[in-house]
Order: sequence, then structure tokens, then C-alpha cells
Amino acid sequence: MRITKSILILCAATALGATTPVWAQKDSTEAKSRLTLGGYGEAVYSRHFYSDNVFRYSKAEKYKDAPGYGRVDLPHAVIMVGYDFGHGWTVGTEIEFEHGGIEAAVEKETEETGEFEQELERGGEVALEQFWVQKSFSKALNIRAGHIVVPVGMTNNGHTPNLFFSVYRPEGENTIMPCTWHETGISVWGRAGSWRYEAQLLPGLNSNFFNDQGWIHNGSASPYEFRPANALACAARIDWSGIKGLRLSLSGYLGGSNNNDIVTDPNGKYYKYNAVVAIGAFDFAYRNQWLTVRGNVDYGHLNDAAAISARNKNQTTMTGNPYPHTFVGEAAWDAAVEAGVNTLAWSNTKQKLYVFGRYDQYDSYVPAEGLTDIGWCARTVVSGGINWCPIPEVAVKAEGGVRLLDSQYNNEPFFALGVTWTGFFIR
Repeated sequence: MRITKSILILCAATALGATTPVWAQKDSTEAKSRLTLGGYGEAVYSRHFYSDNVFRYSKAEKYKDAPGYGRVDLPHAVIMVGYDFGHGWTVGTEIEFEHGGIEAAVEKETEETGEFEQELERGGEVALEQFWVQKSFSKALNIRAGHIVVPVGMTNNGHTPNLFFSVYRPEGENTIMPCTWHETGISVWGRAGSWRYEAQLLPGLNSNFFNDQGWIHNGSASPYEFRPANALACAARIDWSGIKGLRLSLSGYLGGSNNNDIVTDPNGKYYKYNAVVAIGAFDFAYRNQWLTVRGNVDYGHLNDAAAISARNKNQTTMTGNPYPHTFVGEAAWDAAVEAGVNTLAWSNTKQKLYVFGRYDQYDSYVPAEGLTDIGWCARTVVSGGINWCPIPEVAVKAEGGVRLLDSQYNNEPFFALGVTWTGFFIR
């Protein structure tokens, strides 16, 4: 069997975190199969010691002594399949079931004269996060087209559960940006020495979905059978790993977001605004036998935020309208760091037991001039816990912490326990 290029090493196989979104390449001499099959998954129990009522911020005093609530969840269950056709041509796919997927069934209701009814038995989402074809000309030049991950920020570039200590994905980035951010577009990437680069051309975000609680988080969504692409955007990332155990990365995004929907109105009041989204991000990872440290800083700016806020706030409320009706910040930011010590590093065992701490501070709503601030959108999350890895592919996680808000709101303590796996079946 002639294999000209290998394909698709799970980013989980690297010690420092992903340098490609989910899939990476290795030299053809290391390849064992044309087919690559792997995945990852998470099962979580969480206990929240605060109210989940929608008025817990606007009427904070009323919910000060709420008993809290518990949940079980399957945040992500992912199947990844790739194949090497030879001559530099490869394909990759990633299918994700979030929160258990969707369970729907048709049932015959005996108590309702035998009528057939469609029942939604369980909520969730099913997403095709990657579906691309790639041509590799050399290690330094690869062209990928199709549905791809946008590698802006630390979490989007390394979203498998062995690349963060927390039970759920890091909160700040997961709040202010799409996560995992995936779009249909084209990417050029490659490696040269200690450097890796990637540049992408993508459809722009949709400002109709921007809001105060999540800034642009929902902007890559589309409730339609297609993704509007009236506005285009670009994303880029560069990684440096010239020191053993250390990776430093810069990434960014730039693109218009207004009039990027199913209907545009050139005569409309808000048509003239571009609503350009600009994001800059820095992240790093360091790892040795004893210590793992990761961190990130992200800052985003939305041009014309006051006009987009006014437009979104006054959108029609007709039945079926999928848009939020809130203001959106002119800016949003996040800064986070986590560090874990492997307490079993002194022994000969291959097991790892990390004791970790994490600090995350973010604000999803920095208002435009003239708009009122929303205090509960600024949060600080402090947490700590353990990650026990009996084998490299499996991690048992426990985390306790508190989300700190401004004094007029109630703080939000929590505890979470999860079991995760990340690995290959065929590679």
C-alpha cells in the first residue's frame, strides 16, 4: 500500500495542545493505515448552589437563598473519521452529538383515540463540525476546503477534554465566541521548523444573533438549510514551539456581520452599517513531567454596536423569529490561566493525578457609548480540583468553584464531576 501522506492525528495526542483544529498530520513513514477512526466524549454530573430562575439577576434578593439544582449531562460525544486517498489527497470528518443528541419518535397514543403523535423525548444537538478535503503539496503548504474549525483562541484550537483541566470547556472563551467554532470555507496551512501557520477565508457572522450574555457566541448559527454568506471574513493563527514543552500562539478574526441573513433590505434603516467583528487572541501552553500550565487572553470589538443593538432590540416578535432581542456589547474580553501539578510524577507509574487551580475573568458586554452597562455580564470564576488519568486516553475530573459577580448579585458556587475519553480506534 502506497501512502504518500499521513493524516489526522488527534490533537489529544500532543502534550501541549492542538496546533491544528482537532486533526494534525504526521510524516507518511509513521502512518499505519489509510483509515483513521477516533473520537472523544464526556459524561458529567454537576451541582449548582444557586437559582436557575431567569430573574435571578434582575431580582437578585428574591433568589438569594435558593436551594440550587443538579444536572447530569453528556456535553459532547464525537466520532472522527479520516482517510488518505494517496497522492496528497486526504479527507476528514467530525460528527458531534451535544448533550445526548435529539431523540424523537412517533407514538400511537391509546388515551387519545389511537392518534399518532410525534414526541420529542430528549433535547440536544447533532452537528457536523468538520467535513473537508485536503491537498498536501509539502509539509509547508496544505490547502483544505469544506467545513473546518476556526482556530481562534485556545479552546477552539484544542477543544478535546484532555486539553483543559475543568470539567466543562473553559467558561470565558466558551461564552464570548462560538465554541467549537466551525464554518464552511477554505484554509491554507503548513509548518516550517518551529512555526505553524494557518489562514482561512470564511462566511461572516450574523449580527442578528448577537446578544448581551454571549456577545457573538451565536453569530455562526443558522436556522436555515444553508449558511448566509453575503459577508465574508478571514481568520488566521500562528504557533511557535521552539522551546521544549512550550507553545506560544497568536490568532485573530476580521469580518463584517450585518446584512448576513436570509433577507436583506437595501432601503432599510440599518442596511448601511457593516458591523465589523475584530478579535485578537493570545494563548500558551507549557508542560513538563511535573507541571502543566495553560492560559489565554482574548479581546473582541464590534463596530456599529449601538446601531446593531437598536436593530436587535426592536426586531419583530412574530412567532418563529429565532433572534434574541437584546443589546450587544461594543467589546468583549476574557483572560484565563490554569495550572496543574502531576502528583504521581515521582513514581514509575504511567498514571497521572493532577491537582489544579483555574482562574477565568471575562465580560461579555462592554457597552457602546450611551448604552447602560449590564453588571452581571462581568464575571470571575475561581475553581480547583483533580484530574486522574489511569491511562492516557481516560480522565476522571472533579472540580469545585464559584462564579463571582458584582455585589448587587448573588455569587454562584458549583461542583462538577466528569469522566472523559479521547483516543483512536484505528490510526
